[in-house]
Amino acid sequence: MSLLDDLSRRFPALLMARRNLSRNQLRSGLAVLGIIIGVFAIASLGMFGTTLRAGATDQLGDIGNEVVVSPAFSEGVTELTERDVTQIERAASGTTVVPVKQRQALVTRGDERTVATLYGMERPGALYTATDGRVPDRLRQGAVVGSGVAERFGLQAGNSITVDEQTYRIVAVLTQQDGISLVDPNNAVIVSPTDFEADGYSQVVVTAETGEAATAAADEIRDTLNGREERVTVFELSSITEGINAFFGILNAFLIGIGSISLLVAGVSILNVMLMSTVERREEIGVLRAVGVQKRDVIRMILLEAALLGFAGGVVGAVLALGAGIALNQFVIDDALATFQPVNLLYLVLAVGFGLITSVLSGLYPAWKAAGERPVDALRK
Repeated sequence: MSLLDDLSRRFPALLMARRNLSRNQLRSGLAVLGIIIGVFAIASLGMFGTTLRAGATDQLGDIGNEVVVSPAFSEGVTELTERDVTQIERAASGTTVVPVKQRQALVTRGDERTVATLYGMERPGALYTATDGRVPDRLRQGAVVGSGVAERFGLQAGNSITVDEQTYRIVAVLTQQDGISLVDPNNAVIVSPTDFEADGYSQVVVTAETGEAATAAADEIRDTLNGREERVTVFELSSITEGINAFFGILNAFLIGIGSISLLVAGVSILNVMLMSTVERREEIGVLRAVGVQKRDVIRMILLEAALLGFAGGVVGAVLALGAGIALNQFVIDDALATFQPVNLLYLVLAVGFGLITSVLSGLYPAWKAAGERPVDALRK
């Protein structure tokens, strides 16, 4: 015996509601179909927005922990001095501080040549990892090449490459960086900063353990270096993720709003079903009222019928949305289990609840109309 059959046996009102709905199965089925579509639309669109956010976050990488300090060009500051770097290290204590020199350079190997970004870093190993060779803790000699440069020239650790007429032995090939960074090593060559003629630095990369620590370091750097005059511009990459999260929050609300429209249309369908049902059962309801059935009992019976339609449509719609979410997450981010994260389960619960509430509200007027009619009028042909 099913759960619904058992509940119907225990609660006669539920049994009567089921029988009333089964009188016109096509009409009831269409009403349930409307609820299914509405619940499916709300839940699946909500999960779709969550999947898009997860995919975008994955593409951005772990950028929320990074702060980039640059000269305040608007104030005429063109480079960062050793004193500036020392102040940044003191202000951002507990973080990894990597000063960077930068310029464009001509890179050649044999007959092939290209223009790439040349970075001067003493400690590239603090920021990057290698797929070939080893990134030294202190880069004194040789060069580290990005994945793009290595692919273009077919390079590996141990090969030689010429940068602006100076030949370097490659000590490591970096892992491709998929996230966003103002210091992009993919199409770059990294050498010791002593190989640069300029003494100043183009920027300083500060990496913290957490986004909160990065934000605190950024505030301390601003207070320390810009106290008397504007010397540096501090850019927190966490602002990108915050903007993306805000965008996807708005997108989710928009998508759920679109899904809600279909559920409201389904509510109109249920209203029509309940109205037609009460008209067809006018005499039956009049008999019930004549033998002493109270108005509240009639209202309860009609609302129970509407709730049954909403519950049935909500459960089926949620199951279909869950299946769609599993397929979507598997296709987009290759992780079907991401469907079961709390926010997606919340969308499912809210969608079913919204469908049930919509159904009950749609049955209010038919219930009130049926209960408010006098028995003598209902029995009159």
